Amino acid sequence: MIDIEEQYRRLAPMLTNWLVASGSSYHESCDIVQNTFLKLWKMRDDLQDDENAVSGLVFTIARNLRKNLVRDNSRLSFVGDIRDADENGDGARAVESIDIGSNDGRLETEAGDTAHLRRRLVEAFGRLPPVLREAYTLFQVAEMSVRDIAAQTGVSENLVKVRIFRAKEKLREILVDLRVTL
Repeated sequence: MIDIEEQYRRLAPMLTNWLVASGSSYHESCDIVQNTFLKLWKMRDDLQDDENAVSGLVFTIARNLRKNLVRDNSRLSFVGDIRDADENGDGARAVESIDIGSNDGRLETEAGDTAHLRRRLVEAFGRLPPVLREAYTLFQVAEMSVRDIAAQTGVSENLVKVRIFRAKEKLREILVDLRVTL
């Protein structure tokens, strides 16, 4: 039987970093990590005590939870103001809605250079094709091995290496103006 607490201490920081690098906010990432380990805890009796298998399972659960959250949030909108019927003269209720999927200025409120760099990195990662972004963040942020990434994503190790290389090249191309030259 696996020790869930030990797995949490080992994997939660890497998983949180990976989720943030994948585009989730820090708070969303913490919620996803918590829900991931709750699911793992519920499955604890059926799991083998294999660190690599548990690691892959945890990242798969988190990825699916994140996809569900993104899908669900894309259908929601925040209702900012509801006025009484017929205020517009057409008999319909007027509703001002705000898309909660938008940034709404959160990054602009951060201080100076850090905000600029964060915004640029988020934009750069957003421009990567999803398969490249996934391979790169699993490798660099979640610190997974190429073999583990291949097993999790269902592709060959060589393809994982190619995706990581292409992601690095694309990021270099996108962020070329941030390079320091001496």
